[in-house]
Amino acid sequence: MHPSIKQMLNKYNCETSADTINALREILQEIALLGLWRSKFFEHGAFYGGSALRILYGLDRYSEDLDFSLLKRNDDFDFNRFLMPLQKELKAFGFDVTIEQKKKKVKTQIESAFLKTNTFTQMLLISSDKSIVKGIHPKQMLKIKLEVDTLPPPGFETEIKFLLHPVSFPVKVFTLPNLFAGKMHAILCRKWEKRIKGRDWYDLVWYIKNHPELNTHHLELRMKDSGHLPSNEKLTEEKCIQLLTEKINSLNFANAKKDVEKFVKNGDLGLWSSEFFLDIIQRIKWMD
Repeated sequence: MHPSIKQMLNKYNCETSADTINALREILQEIALLGLWRSKFFEHGAFYGGSALRILYGLDRYSEDLDFSLLKRNDDFDFNRFLMPLQKELKAFGFDVTIEQKKKKVKTQIESAFLKTNTFTQMLLISSDKSIVKGIHPKQMLKIKLEVDTLPPPGFETEIKFLLHPVSFPVKVFTLPNLFAGKMHAILCRKWEKRIKGRDWYDLVWYIKNHPELNTHHLELRMKDSGHLPSNEKLTEEKCIQLLTEKINSLNFANAKKDVEKFVKNGDLGLWSSEFFLDIIQRIKWMD
């Protein structure tokens, strides 16, 4: 094992194979960010979403994917040219990975790719304890989706945060009020269908508890961009609370908890109820 990977692994308290898979995924994510920095991706885009909140701001749950936004709208952006350096970086640290760009039948504003590796093999790479792969199929794959929004709505701010492993390097990332706006857009506008994203609601609690400031203007632009708010309507605090209340009153809390449980080790979900969420949303600080 590469010495830097051993050092990265030491910060995790892996007691089960699930713990080790989560640690492995996050290590791969951080090395992928290093590869993107080396290829100068952050001159064009910024990190956002749940993994950004986890890796750079201390969210206490794991996140599966890597989400990015261009700094300026660019319908011709080519994400593919950054993927080979990313793969090269991961292989330099001993990880055997493939990266596949998603081929789309219809052009959309989201450019996607998948980082894939054999879970069984890579877990043995990072640990000498062979018992960690007990119950894992030798052909099981670990996948990390990477997405770039090429036509983001404006009105957001970014900052530079530094990662220290596997080497020290900067990452351009949305500031917390703008990350919160993106999360609120997901909560209010995501199509749930049958799979409720309990992770969204877990993150909502984290924001309100730790960083309750939300960029309302950016949320408004996101909702107009996605067609969830008329172009001539201003998004007010009262409107947001009304929409949130409707979502909370229709939420299946059992399904929401089930979705997030595998990503948290010590998350307290026992208080989750309509009464709980209706109370805490009053503490959001809506910033213009």
